[in-house]
Amino acid sequence: MTALATLCGAGVGLGLLLVIAGWRGVDLPRPTRALYRPKVERANLRIGVAAGAAVIVGAATGWPVGAVLAALAGWGAPGLLGGTKGGAQAAVGRIEAIAGWAEMLRDTMAGAAGLEQAIVATAPVAPLAIRAEVATLAVRLEGERLAPSLRAFADEVADPTCDLVVAALILAAEHQAQRLGELLGSLAQAARDQATMRLRIEAGRARTRTSVKVIVGATGGLVLGLAVLNRGYLAPYDTAVGQLVLLLVGAVFTVSFLWLAKMTRPASVERFLASTHEFGIPGRGSEIPT
Repeated sequence: MTALATLCGAGVGLGLLLVIAGWRGVDLPRPTRALYRPKVERANLRIGVAAGAAVIVGAATGWPVGAVLAALAGWGAPGLLGGTKGGAQAAVGRIEAIAGWAEMLRDTMAGAAGLEQAIVATAPVAPLAIRAEVATLAVRLEGERLAPSLRAFADEVADPTCDLVVAALILAAEHQAQRLGELLGSLAQAARDQATMRLRIEAGRARTRTSVKVIVGATGGLVLGLAVLNRGYLAPYDTAVGQLVLLLVGAVFTVSFLWLAKMTRPASVERFLASTHEFGIPGRGSEIPT
């Protein structure tokens, strides 16, 4: 009970600090304000679920280890049960947007427009998923050279498919690449094929996510049922040795659930433009493999 009292006291103290900060109008730190709002909302949801689960389980059982495990379960449950369907759809939509923008550039340049003029002309009508980044690129071209602006644009979009398109554009800007329109058309078609492939892979992962939800729900239902219907069965965990055993069991389940969650997430593809920046390779056009 001492650990539970400490946990509750820490929660009350943190709550008082937040109330005082809000009453005095203290601004959030700059890194927090800079975070993307949905990420902040997801983090707040996880913190709330974790804290609530820890307090409820700790108060109901008096197990310090149980409170810690409940907090870990509450933190991981939204990501494990929510899946990555929305993120996968956003990634596919971004790839299709990049393909559409490449085709816009190709068609605009076919009308005897230069590359910079084509970028500026397509900024207001670029696909919605990358319209803000394209608009920023068009504004940046007013005061910077084309190649550095395109590299900054690739970093903002942060997508391997966009790196391919940007590589073609930088080659055209720095080395006067011929038949750029045909190359952009080929890249757009390759991007659409990649989006179709990702949709097929996502359909297979959806079945895995369903299996994960069933396993997690069955495990949680079993624990809850034992705690409510047969509390005496869990009495050995009230001892110090029982808490150590519970810690071991919880560690096994945590590793298992993390493994299941990893199976439902797509593997990240390394961006070749970003990797060259990380190693600090300088020079004109050095980021583009030839």
